[in-house]
Amino acid sequence: MDQNKLKKGCAIALAGFAVLALLLYLIGGEQFHYREDETDMLSQVAVVEEITADDTVEQEIQLNGNVVGLSLLGATYNRTNTGTLELELLNGDTVLDHLSVDVSQMADNQEHYVPLHNPITESGTVLLRITAPESEPDNAVTLYYGSLSEERKNPAEDTPAKLNGKEINGALCVSLTTKTKILFGDIYWYCVGVLLAVLGIFSLRLLKANERGETTQTLKLLHAFSRYRFLMKQLVARDFKTKYKRSVLGVLWSFLNPLLTMTVQYIIFSTLFRSSIPNFALYLLIGVVCFSFFSEATNMTLSSIVGNASLITKVYVPKYIYPVTRVLSSAVNFLLSLVPLLLVVLITRTPIRFSFLLIPLVILCLMALCLGVGMLLASAMVFFRDTQFLWGVVLMLWMYATPIFYPETILPDRLLPLFKCNPLYHIIRFFRTAVMNGVSPEPKAYALMLLASLIPLLLGVLVFKKTQDKFILYL
Repeated sequence: MDQNKLKKGCAIALAGFAVLALLLYLIGGEQFHYREDETDMLSQVAVVEEITADDTVEQEIQLNGNVVGLSLLGATYNRTNTGTLELELLNGDTVLDHLSVDVSQMADNQEHYVPLHNPITESGTVLLRITAPESEPDNAVTLYYGSLSEERKNPAEDTPAKLNGKEINGALCVSLTTKTKILFGDIYWYCVGVLLAVLGIFSLRLLKANERGETTQTLKLLHAFSRYRFLMKQLVARDFKTKYKRSVLGVLWSFLNPLLTMTVQYIIFSTLFRSSIPNFALYLLIGVVCFSFFSEATNMTLSSIVGNASLITKVYVPKYIYPVTRVLSSAVNFLLSLVPLLLVVLITRTPIRFSFLLIPLVILCLMALCLGVGMLLASAMVFFRDTQFLWGVVLMLWMYATPIFYPETILPDRLLPLFKCNPLYHIIRFFRTAVMNGVSPEPKAYALMLLASLIPLLLGVLVFKKTQDKFILYL
């Protein structure tokens, strides 16, 4: 390989890593230094009556940790009400905080988060008192309460709520948000320095090996992608054109497919099943576009070796080129499907923040997952042609095991560890946090997403490499 080109490539890689590390730190912000946890909220059973000027609702809650906010589950009767809810946190006669909530900003049957003015670090039982001095009948909101018999972790409520001094048959649906300092933010630049040094040493060894004419796996890979770059472009273009061959709308289906799928599922799950997920349209579309890409890429990669048997038996090309190009052609379609996602972001008035810059990282991890699973399937397909039929069943089960149209909060606690073994769970969750919440996920989410993509990729590469020499015997 040309030494000057390799030097230039290594320099670009080092500079790019440093720039990306700085950008990631700026996007990560407070999430790299603090972790926010939310206590469980009781499942809604019924509502307190409208909270008007003559009403006072009280609920004892247990504080444990550095509390920075609380969430209430309210009902607005599908109307825009006026006035405020006045929230007081009391420790005896001492007012720990006084908060005002504009009821016109509260959404029907959705959680409403209220940040505290100052974090409360003390632990113990405090009283939450809620009044609505400006609200009148038929122009007021109410709050949900749940059953005290429900099993939950770290409950915010332990005693029945009171309405005008009288106990009601349950406790308010309240959750507390606590903030805990984490070590990652303090050691971030040390980790970046170590990784940069490792990358620099690797680059020097690569340059010396190339100068001496030695052959390494990395040099082989770089040489192959450089030599077969034109072929890869042709294969990607062929797959993309074949997908829409003789189609009237052509590429427009890349925009219409996710929108139509989302529309059907939105009608079903928001109307018939009354989903209470905030911004459900965006929540659903993120899940739809990610799983659609995974489904399309793995289905195409599955037949990448068998479908190119005529080329493999006549011309020498590294066999991994075929699954790689299938994933790349599916990625083109995926990038087009992000356009309707942006459209839904604008329609739902979701703020566009710096955390959107994390989307390329999500795309790379999703592509790595698709390539890893695809290589496993492509290898299996050569020796066992029924793989294509079995994979259709597995995909259907995988879709229902991924929180695409339902919230992960409905999953039983005993099954949650099993669901978290699903790589798509971590990737989609990361995507939703960056887009819907407008913040960087916590460092743990980065690690889980990287593991969820790199482990299948390494497994797929190992299996593919071990079996590829036998492909010619079964094609």
